[in-house]
Amino acid sequence: MFPGGQQPDLSQLMKQAQQMQQQLAAAQQELAATEVTGTAGGGLVSATMTGDGDLTALTIAPAAVDPDDLETLQDLVVAAVRDAKRAADELTASRMGPLAGGLGGGGLGLPGL
Repeated sequence: MFPGGQQPDLSQLMKQAQQMQQQLAAAQQELAATEVTGTAGGGLVSATMTGDGDLTALTIAPAAVDPDDLETLQDLVVAAVRDAKRAADELTASRMGPLAGGLGGGGLGLPGL
């Protein structure tokens, strides 16, 4: 059942699990404290978001406001928020990826964990 017929050291596995849990919690805190910005329309609209996905600010340049063309402004806002979300997703992947890889790649030394 186990490679080499040896049973895993459960205390070592628990220690590894605790370390991974601490690393995961630290990475989540870092993501919540890190901000990324997305832009649209050459910087006419910018959206700031935390790494964990909370929208914290939206900036619209006066030049982007045309009362006769609100649809373009709405599209720019959506595009800026999407750009910020993409940046937040990339940040999350870079910070959480190594931790998630440890879980999916047998990081605890157990099949399927």
